[in-house]
Amino acid sequence: MASPKTVARLEAQIQRRVAHCLQFEVADPRAGFVTVTRVELSKDLQNAKVFYSVLGEDEELRSTARMLDQACGFVQRQVAGILRTRTVPRLSWHFDESIREAARLDRLIREARERDRRIAEEGGERGESEEIPASEEPSEE
Repeated sequence: MASPKTVARLEAQIQRRVAHCLQFEVADPRAGFVTVTRVELSKDLQNAKVFYSVLGEDEELRSTARMLDQACGFVQRQVAGILRTRTVPRLSWHFDESIREAARLDRLIREARERDRRIAEEGGERGESEEIPASEEPSEE
């Protein structure tokens, strides 16, 4: 079992090498829109989950996933060249939903703020104030 510090160092090395490989060495135009967001290496250093995101819609995502599956052996050999470990971790590709989810939450927050602003403007024009019903007031416990 490797120490957490060693695992973190190896994850960073793998992430840098995979990103460089996809950007400059894979001769596939679909590789241009891939961002390697993080790598999770197992404690026994046998498996590495490579998380990525893709610019574009679902069709670009499917196309990129096929390209990554096809390029996996090449990328793994490139990673093997920089690691100083007894074995090379087996790479597996995982789409990182966090960026899409963050964009969705950002959009929802902007919409809610805009809605609040409109409600405040409408309420200010009429001079009305909204009161919270007694059943919905926060209790002081």
